[in-house]
Amino acid sequence: MAVDIKKVTVLGTGVLGSQIAFQTAFHGFDVTAYDISEQALDAARERFAKLAAAYRQDVPGATEDKTEATRSGITLTADLAAAAEADLVIEAVPEVLDIKRDTYRRLGELAPARTIFATNSSTLLPSDIKDFTGRPDRFLALHFANQVWKFNTAEVMGTPDTDPAVYRTVVEFAEAIGMVPIELHKEKSGYVLNSLLVPFLNAGMALAAGGYAEPEAVDKTWRIATGAPMGPFQILDVIGLTTPYNILAHGDADTQKLATWLKENYIDKGKLGIATGEGFYKY
Repeated sequence: MAVDIKKVTVLGTGVLGSQIAFQTAFHGFDVTAYDISEQALDAARERFAKLAAAYRQDVPGATEDKTEATRSGITLTADLAAAAEADLVIEAVPEVLDIKRDTYRRLGELAPARTIFATNSSTLLPSDIKDFTGRPDRFLALHFANQVWKFNTAEVMGTPDTDPAVYRTVVEFAEAIGMVPIELHKEKSGYVLNSLLVPFLNAGMALAAGGYAEPEAVDKTWRIATGAPMGPFQILDVIGLTTPYNILAHGDADTQKLATWLKENYIDKGKLGIATGEGFYKY
């Protein structure tokens, strides 16, 4: 067990950050959730209330008492100095390199020397950030998938500077919060999951955007032929369309065409996925 880790801070309380904080608190850790404003923290409180209900529905043993204790036990703060006082800081701030670097520059000055830093970045390599942490030997990536309580992979990826003992500690921590650690031997943009998933989702969107088949037909084909529970468009609705759009918009000419199709037909119409009640499907 990750005996060195008792206090955990999550930086960023968006969709994934709030899930990571809740999952960690649910498994008995002392959790602080940080965001930049009271408005963001109010949104986090709403997310935690919804997560409590989702856990009661989906997670064995998630009683009302336990989920409410989890929710009320998370400390919320907009003070980075207070947030920095932790054994492990998991960063889930917006996927913009300059924002992440600035966050780590400030965090590195505030956090105790013992504190391990972990980024949940989906697309950036930890090597892009490590020199801004002030502790490259205690820094690595810990990447979660959306709906962490159900789709419970945690990809662990270090840099050449990451202390192997720190890496093992984070693997053990992931197990301690109910995740299945996926260990990467070296850095890879997209880790294992997104290296497989992104080309798959793009192929599905290309079929629909090119007028070859409707999203429902693409999903049905994949489900029936492979036995998978969801097709690419169902997965996109779970993820939410904003993140895939942002990734596509920064890609090559072909992926930028997919980004335009996604924006004009769905995002501009407020169809962002399950979170807004409609994406490729209505909920």
